[in-house]
Amino acid sequence: MAVGADVLAGAVGWAIVKAVIAFVLVVFAGRWLLYPLFRLVTRRRSAELFTLTVLLVALLAAWSSSRFGLSLAFGAFLAGMMLGETEFRHQVESTIRPFRDVLLGLFFIGIGMLFDPASIPQIWHWSLLGMLLLLLSKILIVVVIVRRSGIDALAAWRVALLVAVGGEFGFALIAIALDANVIDTQLGQIALTSVFFSLIAGSILIRFNHAIATRLAGQRDSDAQYVSDLSPGLPEQLVLIGGYGRVGHTLAVLLHERGVPFIAFDSDPGRVAQGRADGHQVVYGDIADAELLASVRAERAALVIITVDDSAAALTAVSVLANYCPHVPVIARARDLESSARLLAAGATHAYPEAIEASLRLGATALKMLAVPDDDIDLILQGVRDWDYKPVMEADAKR
Repeated sequence: MAVGADVLAGAVGWAIVKAVIAFVLVVFAGRWLLYPLFRLVTRRRSAELFTLTVLLVALLAAWSSSRFGLSLAFGAFLAGMMLGETEFRHQVESTIRPFRDVLLGLFFIGIGMLFDPASIPQIWHWSLLGMLLLLLSKILIVVVIVRRSGIDALAAWRVALLVAVGGEFGFALIAIALDANVIDTQLGQIALTSVFFSLIAGSILIRFNHAIATRLAGQRDSDAQYVSDLSPGLPEQLVLIGGYGRVGHTLAVLLHERGVPFIAFDSDPGRVAQGRADGHQVVYGDIADAELLASVRAERAALVIITVDDSAAALTAVSVLANYCPHVPVIARARDLESSARLLAAGATHAYPEAIEASLRLGATALKMLAVPDDDIDLILQGVRDWDYKPVMEADAKR
């Protein structure tokens, strides 16, 4: 017995040492190799090269962990964790989304082939018991952890209800256990069905998590709503900026000074590095990429501002935004009246032509120096903008 315990302790200890070594190597590679590598790749402005680099990094990390006797998934997880700390994380997520969806579909197909529907009538009661054990244990554990971190009871119960369900990781563990003959077939079917039932019950818990958490926390609905309304840092307040050039930088400074949270996107790694050096939330990516918009949940943004100087790129971005999140207002920068009209037709809420705006500001300064009241100047300028610059366009047409 003692010999067996020593062997097991030695095996576990050696596995932990290998995991620590792999972690240190991946952290070292991420800090000293990955960042310069992706900076070099992004300078090429090639989406295909960026995709290939992401896949290569994931495969190399998986192979490295495998050489240490660890799982392939562990290495890929470490690589993803390191990339998640860089300004390329949103573009990486956008790049791998199609691969993730396909592989996740294949994974669930494989898990589905392990199910034996004919056995459910004999094991359904054990499966329900396993589902309750899984949900209750996870809920209680998460509530204790979240409460100990200083978060209020309502938020703790809501978090616990949201993460209580069994997920694909549970399916993967059961599949590995069945493949290694650690558990017999009947117990494996009970475990699989328990996780499956938890997913069904989880949809109800997630859908009504607020009402359930309110009762579990001992609060009234009005109190819970009041706490929810006062929660800081709501995602709905986020502003997205497309482009971190001269105009994008100015907007970022204004928003930062006002304390408005924002994320700026730019496909120039030099501008991204400069923005992060300025202390702004600037990440690598193209705001016209629908997958990128999905990764940052653009549908919950309060406002999107397009500042790119390229008229075609701005038009593409506005069109994509209008299709992906038509309820989110979009302000766009335009070169001239024609570009402004195209952007408005594509779905922009406002599109300000630079040349005309500069002329209006010049005219406003001139009127102010001529002692015209400020209120009259504001009315004149707003009248021109409200009519989509029609007075200016008509004056140009008469020349």
